[in-house]
Amino acid sequence: MDVYDYESDESECTPKKLKRPTTRRKDPPIKGSKKLSSAVPVPIQHAPSKGTPKTKALQLCLPKKSLQAERTVTDDFAAAKERLHVSCSLQSLPCRENEFANVLTFVECRIHSRTGGCMYISGVPGTGKTATVKQAISHLQQAVESGELPEFNFVEINGFKLTDPKQAYVSILKQLTEQDATVEHAVSLLEKYFSTKGKKLSTVLLVDELDLLWTQKQQVLYHLFDWPTKPNAQLIILAIANTMDFPERVMMNKISSRLGLTRLAFQPYTFQQLQEIISSRVQDLKLFESDAVQFVARKVAAVSGDARRALDICLRATELAQAEKDRRGMVGMVHVNGALQEMFSSPKIMAMKLCSSYEKYFLKSLVAEFRRTGVEESCFKNIYEQLDGLLRVQGKEVISVAVAIQLAYQLGSMRLVLLQPGKIDILRKIRLNVSTEDVIFALDESV
Repeated sequence: MDVYDYESDESECTPKKLKRPTTRRKDPPIKGSKKLSSAVPVPIQHAPSKGTPKTKALQLCLPKKSLQAERTVTDDFAAAKERLHVSCSLQSLPCRENEFANVLTFVECRIHSRTGGCMYISGVPGTGKTATVKQAISHLQQAVESGELPEFNFVEINGFKLTDPKQAYVSILKQLTEQDATVEHAVSLLEKYFSTKGKKLSTVLLVDELDLLWTQKQQVLYHLFDWPTKPNAQLIILAIANTMDFPERVMMNKISSRLGLTRLAFQPYTFQQLQEIISSRVQDLKLFESDAVQFVARKVAAVSGDARRALDICLRATELAQAEKDRRGMVGMVHVNGALQEMFSSPKIMAMKLCSSYEKYFLKSLVAEFRRTGVEESCFKNIYEQLDGLLRVQGKEVISVAVAIQLAYQLGSMRLVLLQPGKIDILRKIRLNVSTEDVIFALDESV
């Protein structure tokens, strides 16, 4: 603010401007700092003016639009890889609405009525059996939280995760009562639990890979399917296996009769369904070319109809497209063909393609026996019967048992099959060390 002084002389009307004395403001001393010498000039830092950057030297002339586009493409690839993984859980399973409704209605009715029952669910691998059942259980648990359904216990066992079929008793007891016990003690405790009267919650038991619980005396299967028939058990069993006629072919009559007639078969996916499954996961990302998705669906549907295999191929194609850093940011036919070549050109598949004709017939006999029984391993005697019939149908010379045993040893040395050690050859159990889909693909039109 300017200061003016008006003199007493009336003739002079113009005020004189007085100069304000300039005094430098002293900054307060900083604690813990040494006193600076007066001879050293202290630089004065001026605050930046509004609307200007603090320093112009740090400004980089970068193309913002290209960076944003690259960032978006990278995010799309990451999201696609996450969604295409087989472990990614979705809110709904496309193409399995009817099966979902059947499982949901079966379990819900028995929980409301407090009764027991069994449902046998069959289908080739990769048709969504386990995923559909778990989605139905999740829906029922949400109904319990909202008060629309009485509470229930959910117990899950998987034949692949058990070292011995009898360990199923220990696993069920642990999940149901949180008790640890031996196999014999667990059987008696479960028998008592499902036989005694009293207020108890309904129990939903999911038995995945049922065929791996098969034993020679079939005691485990008998107990599992006998408990739901007891009036006070309130046990609901959802049994999952790979073959439709597994109860009639493998189980004893007293077990198959207890299983009941409630069956649910999952058919292999068609190429239209596989295309819908893949598109439902990546359609909003606009990352896949339509021809690429259709090609994967047709290729997998022609071999097995396994949705997991189709997702694995698309996942690998996405990784190849991301590694190439395609400017378009699209997964096309080139990447799909590359993924197919990698997946169907593994060392084991190449080894099967280079096998002799009789070794290929032996592998096909293993696949036929697996489809007949639903059990992944079988004794050599049954496999030889399949091989004998296959050779007669094809018009080939029938080989002896000794020659067939040598074929089994040769395939075992290549790790294509696994042989049970310490058994007589004709009673030795044999199982494939590769998937049946790989055998079908490798041996298609080769013998």
